[in-house]
Amino acid sequence: MSAIQLTGHGGLEMLVYNDRVPVPTPAADEVLLEVSACGMNNTDVWVRQGAYGSDTDPASVSTWRRGRSTLVFPRIQGADTVGTIVAVGAGVAASRLGERVIVDFSIYNRPLGDDSLADIDYIGHGRDGGYADYVAVPAANAHVIDTELTDAELATFCCAYLTAEHMLERARVTAGERVLVTGASGGVGSAVIQLARARGAIPYAVTSVDKAGRLRAIGAEGVICRGQGDLVAQADRMTAGAAIDVVADLVAGPMFNDLLRILKTEGRYTTAGAIGGPVVQLDLRTLYLKQQQLHGSSQGTRGDFRRVLDYIEAGRIRPLLDRTFKLSDFHRAQTAFMAKQYVGKLVVVPDRKWAQVGACYARD
Repeated sequence: MSAIQLTGHGGLEMLVYNDRVPVPTPAADEVLLEVSACGMNNTDVWVRQGAYGSDTDPASVSTWRRGRSTLVFPRIQGADTVGTIVAVGAGVAASRLGERVIVDFSIYNRPLGDDSLADIDYIGHGRDGGYADYVAVPAANAHVIDTELTDAELATFCCAYLTAEHMLERARVTAGERVLVTGASGGVGSAVIQLARARGAIPYAVTSVDKAGRLRAIGAEGVICRGQGDLVAQADRMTAGAAIDVVADLVAGPMFNDLLRILKTEGRYTTAGAIGGPVVQLDLRTLYLKQQQLHGSSQGTRGDFRRVLDYIEAGRIRPLLDRTFKLSDFHRAQTAFMAKQYVGKLVVVPDRKWAQVGACYARD
């Protein structure tokens, strides 16, 4: 089969298109999927770059699981997989053959009923993922979903929306609360906007001027445009003085302390990313004098994933598919992904599925 193999930490040259990769055999309690589409994520890039640092050295080369990595090379990345079951391992009913499924990419390493994420890993890191013609996954992670959305559209949801839902769940966001979202045009940020609305909360976005209109169209109540003056003053004008209950931050960097200033007393800050810079300046007096809470969040629980599926099936959230790329054109796809000149998600489609799944969403 064809696949994109990550051969080591470094630049795009470490991603190699190989058309002679063996098709995996599903083990007991696993299924083999013929992949139709796989969404792209920031984690793909950060793992390739080894950009997660360590507890003592933020600049050190490290993968996603600090100090206990399950990453081996070559690795096929790709978390947001949609496809059809074409083979089953021992213990899986043959009746599952032919099912169209969306994959919960999380490797929980905990039994059902235990929602701790202390040992979590993911498909595309701890085991091979969906940037390939075929992928073997645990049968329990392959979910049939009742929707008229296309495979390429479905591939926009999993990683971003699971992460976003867990951010909101950890911060206990409820109806009527105001949520300020940074990095709002990206996959997770745009997911937070939609999922906050699904909860009855009121989302506000921080973004660039050219993306403001598109974020309002997907549910942002108001928009702060970066580089247009003092962030705190802009937030106050945007909400007409109303308090921000929760900050959902995916940027961090220089704006971090301003975000805590914007956040109300007893407000909650939740983060799942730091694309603007992972090392921040924090005035602890702001944190303790305002009785604020800080939440780190990565991926989500089985219950979070089930809620996302329910929202999809009910039509309460919609796909934000910017465009598709062929698997064989992966370098161009990841270059476009890193440029961030889009809203929502980019999706990769195996060449053998291109005419059927991806061509209609492509653009120059």
